[in-house]
Amino acid sequence: MIIWINGAFGAGKTQTAISLRHRLPNAFIHDPEEAGFYIRKHIPDSMQKPDFQEHTLWRSIVREHLAYMAANTEDIIIVPMTITEPSYYEEIIGQLRSDGHRVYHLVLAASEETLRGRLAKRGNRQNSWAARQIPRCVQGHSSPIFENKLATDNMSIDETVAAIGRQAGLRLQKDHRSWWKTQWPRLTSRWR
Repeated sequence: MIIWINGAFGAGKTQTAISLRHRLPNAFIHDPEEAGFYIRKHIPDSMQKPDFQEHTLWRSIVREHLAYMAANTEDIIIVPMTITEPSYYEEIIGQLRSDGHRVYHLVLAASEETLRGRLAKRGNRQNSWAARQIPRCVQGHSSPIFENKLATDNMSIDETVAAIGRQAGLRLQKDHRSWWKTQWPRLTSRWR
């Protein structure tokens, strides 16, 4: 099973993915952003695009990599990645489903005010790249294709993970990490 956790920047995708991984016996976090960084580093300036998702190559790599893993492991693959273009959604998630892979997709939704507040706690200024993307993300996620939404304005990460578990029909285990180990990734995310 592939669990794609979508949402605007500041929605809590990464922290939710980390917490979810620790509550599932066989789970792996796949970060498609790494493919984007690879593409940016290995193409000439003349081919660069403002967003690596615009590269057909990125969408192909992400889709093929997920299909390869899904076909060769029983692990649950967790994908924390913002995607707002319906055509990109269809090209990756829609195609994976058409090919017979089980993909559970949801958008962690929150108000712009909540998103800006969360980004500020992470140290992002109001004019940061992530903050400037909020209107684009909110607008993009208003498309009917992104219908599976979880309103997280008043939810903790643990409550969000529990809700995902219920919605996706997952049997979550207790997170056996110490308080410090559960908080450390959240703190380092804010410092970054």
